[in-house]
Amino acid sequence: MNIALIGASGFVGSAVLEEAVARGHKVTAIVRDTGKVAKLDGVTTVKADVTEAGAANSAIAASDVVISAFNGGWGDPEIYAKHLGGSKAIAASAKAEGKRIIAIGGAGSLEIGGKQLVDSPEFPAEYKDGARAARDALADLRTQTDLEWSFVSPPINLFPGERTGQFRIGGDQPVFDDKGQSAISVQDLAVAILDEAEAPRHTGKRFTAGY
Repeated sequence: MNIALIGASGFVGSAVLEEAVARGHKVTAIVRDTGKVAKLDGVTTVKADVTEAGAANSAIAASDVVISAFNGGWGDPEIYAKHLGGSKAIAASAKAEGKRIIAIGGAGSLEIGGKQLVDSPEFPAEYKDGARAARDALADLRTQTDLEWSFVSPPINLFPGERTGQFRIGGDQPVFDDKGQSAISVQDLAVAILDEAEAPRHTGKRFTAGY
């Protein structure tokens, strides 16, 4: 499979890149700084600012699926506008090129008791604007026609760790373990994302994963 991976040098994107290569896929890594992408067999790097309308079109043209680990930039005071605008531009490129897209968002739009986590007073203030942007990007995807999409929300706790391949899949609510924890390693989240890329089960839907 030919995978176009946007944000391949980030926390989630780099894990997705390693998992894709381990499975034998060819990856076009689309980033702003090609020097930050791991040098792996089967990986071609492309420099592009995907926040610009149409900037990703040629880079994803030969792909079978687009995986977007785009992030507007934690700590940036303009993260809301940058993340939402970039997410919409990426979706527009996928639509223009007729590509399936798996967009990776945040946990903030997951629901407990009918309320989204980002709206709770306990949600960390420093992550709120980014989480709101990811939520609104999901809402925008849900209005799209003629676009084959899936949206991935990580659990509440996402950490670097072991690749076990053992986890559970959920929908709009967090997956909790028997200790009440919503967590997964970024390596196992990458497994869930590549599973979806290879065998779509959540087209037109959001899914999450956890132990």
